[in-house]
Amino acid sequence: MLFNMDINVLKKIFVGAIIAFIALILFAISLNKKAKKRNSQFVQQVEDSKSGLFNMEIVYQKFYIRAAKIPLLRRYVFKLRRRLEVINIEDEFLTRKQTSQILIKSLLVIIPLTVLVFLASSGNLVLRFSLILFEFFFIESLIEGYVDKVDNKLLRQQIDFFAEIRHAFHEFNMVEEAIYDVAQNDELEVSRQAEKIYEILISDDPETELEKYYDVAPNPFLKEFAGVSYLTKEFGDRKDKDGASLYLKNLNNITQEMQIEILKRDKLDYVFQSLSLIAAAPVLALDLIRSWAVGQFSFTTSFYYGVGGFFMQIAILILTLICYMLVRNLKDNGSTPVVKNTENPWQAKLYSKKIIKKIVDYFIPKDGTKEYRKAVQLLKDAASKLKMEWFYVNKLATTVVTFFVTFLIFIYAHHLTIYYIYNNPTTDYNLMGSFSEEQQEDAMALTEQDNYFLDMFKNEKNVQEEDIQSAMLETEYYANVSEDDLKEASTRILQKLEKINKSYFKWYELLIAVVVGAIGYNGPNFLLIFQYKMRQMEMENEVMQFQTIILMLMKIERVNVEMILEWLERYSNIFKEPISRCVNNYESGPWEALEELKNDISFKQLIRIVESLQAAVEQIPIREAFDELDTERAYHQEKRKESNERLIKTKSLIGKVIGFAPMVILFVGYLIGPLVLIGMQAMTTTFAEMNEMTKM
Repeated sequence: MLFNMDINVLKKIFVGAIIAFIALILFAISLNKKAKKRNSQFVQQVEDSKSGLFNMEIVYQKFYIRAAKIPLLRRYVFKLRRRLEVINIEDEFLTRKQTSQILIKSLLVIIPLTVLVFLASSGNLVLRFSLILFEFFFIESLIEGYVDKVDNKLLRQQIDFFAEIRHAFHEFNMVEEAIYDVAQNDELEVSRQAEKIYEILISDDPETELEKYYDVAPNPFLKEFAGVSYLTKEFGDRKDKDGASLYLKNLNNITQEMQIEILKRDKLDYVFQSLSLIAAAPVLALDLIRSWAVGQFSFTTSFYYGVGGFFMQIAILILTLICYMLVRNLKDNGSTPVVKNTENPWQAKLYSKKIIKKIVDYFIPKDGTKEYRKAVQLLKDAASKLKMEWFYVNKLATTVVTFFVTFLIFIYAHHLTIYYIYNNPTTDYNLMGSFSEEQQEDAMALTEQDNYFLDMFKNEKNVQEEDIQSAMLETEYYANVSEDDLKEASTRILQKLEKINKSYFKWYELLIAVVVGAIGYNGPNFLLIFQYKMRQMEMENEVMQFQTIILMLMKIERVNVEMILEWLERYSNIFKEPISRCVNNYESGPWEALEELKNDISFKQLIRIVESLQAAVEQIPIREAFDELDTERAYHQEKRKESNERLIKTKSLIGKVIGFAPMVILFVGYLIGPLVLIGMQAMTTTFAEMNEMTKM
């Protein structure tokens, strides 16, 4: 009876599973149809609105749909739209159009470059693979540059937008009406932001909607504008001591901040516009330099086509890749970042596997230990969005990749050694020039003759020259040669044989692979430390932004210390963690929370701001606590400009050192060094032979 009941239950479960599976398939088909219908509607609406047989608007919309279906392009399509849709609020047409435009421009550059790579690296699979891999990083940089232009365009539009707001506010004397009036004037990107801010201001719950907007605003200046507009609408506009409108004065402060930021971005773009290409150029020049050196100096063939040249190529490729990534991170100009998937990235997918989870958990230090606190602090200092588990997935993944890549490089190097011995022309290299066709044929004939003896003895141990000479005398090629020539040939073959017999994976190469893997394990740490150092350079700039925010807020009625802290938290990046902790602890004791904040930071200018906030908690009004910000406004602006100049000079110096490093190593280590060392060896050998001939 029990068995029959279990069978019935299993039948019900089985039938239910089949129904659920069918329902899931139907649901997926339905979603796919809706997506196709939505895409076709977008294209149809564009076709209906545009006249003519050929229109680029239709091309862009159709290209977007096609590109979103191609696996490789799909990644870039959605990466682009995640960033552009922040700028183009709820404008699907424009987002798709700009995504297609940027992708088409990138493909017009990358496709010819790919063809060039295949032509330039023919016969060199390692170089070809490295160049193709490098192209993925290049297209990332290319796309980022195109999106930065869109972001900078929005920032420049805001300058004119705020100027029009000033005139509209004089006319209507109402914030929301002024914003609405200016937003209807044109179809610029900033107009969409203005419409969104207007909708927030007239909504039933503007505070909640404003908080949502803060999370998606393209730049901090629009956040400031939205926040100041809301406060003015709620508490009314006031006249400053000189009779000017406080709202318009705050708009002027934001405009000045934007002008400084635009100048900073323009200078950074100018300084770094060619550094990325300079950092990448050595990869493209490797094959050209090798061909030129071998053609002009035949004695370098053994280096460039041997293991030494191979290892030097790998070193330059790795250095170029590292320098290229560092230059990209160094350039960071504060534009709208790409919204990354923080919910379920590849690290989370890997960590969800039970086996991998156990391995990763074994390496993660225990909570409360010194190592754990160090890792947490490093993630905070670098403003990384990675969780601790994801960070250690990165470390272990880098370890595995670097270990196996090093392992494979050694194996390929041994294969390359044997291949070179069996296929390289055997000759005494001349100091200058290249081989003639006749010399090349003779050299290859000698190589083939040597290969015969190499195949004969390569599996035998303790081979002596006499054994090789005995075998040589039995062949027609060496039947009538002199004793000296026979000895020279047998010595050459024995040397080749020893190299072949030694070309196997050795224990110390495994040790080297382990050491490289250990360095790879710390690679993510080095990257976070670099990001932290770059953030430290921005500290003064961020504190000066805090001063501007306080200057705008301190004269508004009902603004208190807690509200100022909330605004500072909203716009902070480097100091976000301690300020957030202060905001959370504020209700338990304002003075104590500010004192803790002061102890958490070491930057003097920010400590002075915290001390002024402490004074404003109980002793004096906010306006008086920060009175020097108003009286010394011109001084702070000049200091801000000077700080940006120093920042750009420092970044420029570091960027040039990093960007030119691969080029220097290319010419010194891959061209000049081998020519000098091998040339000196060849000259030493030549002089030794001449001395022997003289003695004879």
